[in-house]
Amino acid sequence: MWDYPRPPAVRPSSEHVVVRLGTTVVADTRRALRVLETSHPPTYYLPLADVAEGALVPLDAPTTVCEFKGRATYADVVGRDGDGSPVVARAAAWTYPEPAARYTELVGHVALYPGRMTLCTVDGEPVVAQAGDFYGGWRTRRVVGPFKGEAGTRAW
Repeated sequence: MWDYPRPPAVRPSSEHVVVRLGTTVVADTRRALRVLETSHPPTYYLPLADVAEGALVPLDAPTTVCEFKGRATYADVVGRDGDGSPVVARAAAWTYPEPAARYTELVGHVALYPGRMTLCTVDGEPVVAQAGDFYGGWRTRRVVGPFKGEAGTRAW
């Protein structure tokens, strides 16, 4: 990931990505996009068409601005526990409805903070969330750090 570019690059992925919140399969796809950026593990953007109906509840606020991709909007992610009770991950998903010109392929895709989900897997491997409460990187054994967000990386 130290050879990942800046500004970030978007690459299609045929990996099998599955996201669970509680017992709900929130997303299941082989059509993800990986955003690759120097000092970060990849962030996976999943097609909205491969997200369970009702799993995303859009929020009016907050919004954030990425210097490269533009303005992001957020959504709560909703699943169910084994007893049927709701599980809500607040502001755990984001989209770029009108990204900067270089990132238009992100339209119709959503990214999720893996650390706020019950389980995220890539080709069956459980994902480790990138450290820090702002970063959305998905760590697998293929990606070697150190990564931005870990102790001692604040000045990066």
